[in-house]
Amino acid sequence: MRNRMSIWLLLGGGAFVLLAIALVAVMLTFSADDATDLAFSDRIQVVDVDGELVESRPILDQLKRYEDSNSVKAILLNIDSPGGGVAVSQEIYTEIRRLRDKKDKIVVAYLSSTGASGAYYVACAANKIVANPGTIVGSIGVIAEWVNYADLMEWAKLKDVVFKTGEFKDTGSPSRALTENERKYFQGLIDDMYVQFLEAVASGRKLDLQEVRSLADGRVFTGRDAKGRKLIDEIGNFQDAVDLTAKLAGISGKPRPEPPARNLVGCVDNGPFAICAV
Repeated sequence: MRNRMSIWLLLGGGAFVLLAIALVAVMLTFSADDATDLAFSDRIQVVDVDGELVESRPILDQLKRYEDSNSVKAILLNIDSPGGGVAVSQEIYTEIRRLRDKKDKIVVAYLSSTGASGAYYVACAANKIVANPGTIVGSIGVIAEWVNYADLMEWAKLKDVVFKTGEFKDTGSPSRALTENERKYFQGLIDDMYVQFLEAVASGRKLDLQEVRSLADGRVFTGRDAKGRKLIDEIGNFQDAVDLTAKLAGISGKPRPEPPARNLVGCVDNGPFAICAV
């Protein structure tokens, strides 16, 4: 009887301990967001835009994650990219403008080593752009290219057999030369994308369209030269970009980088790292 009672006491005590642990875990879970908001009040969230821009989703997901956060007062885009796809750049650009216009977030773009072509397209959506004196900036333009091996096929006595439903269905086929109509068609597509790029830069930088066009011949500029041409706002390093972001967002104190917050239940995801006022 005594042994049986001891077993029940042990089971009951164990259950109580497990229940207590569960309650603590639940409390930590529910308080994690509050604690994070307190710890990271008036926060600047850094979002990396690096490498070739071939996919927008990872960056869009980060931006959307912070759009309704009361603690995130501003976004700092840490850009180091030569550019990428037109539509990818446009998606990111549009989302940044939405954060600014509809969510009242301050957005600053920092161009570290390279902010060219589609990456510069993205940067133009920000309130301000900061770059180092030697940062590669610009390359405003659109390009499409591919390898044509029609001569090689002729040398090898190979012929491409094609069935199609329209004149332009196989336009760009590497197995034959472009017709004159196809060249005009492709150039029309490129020209339309080019004008869209010009309009985005003109809107974001508050410049006249013709002023942008005079700089939009594919050239790149150093950060110092780009500032004189109004393509960026400030010369500075990452910390200078942080300080400018804090100033624009009205964040007092000295901003500093903070790692993502963690708790006993799991990780509170705050992106690559956060910056808060202390």
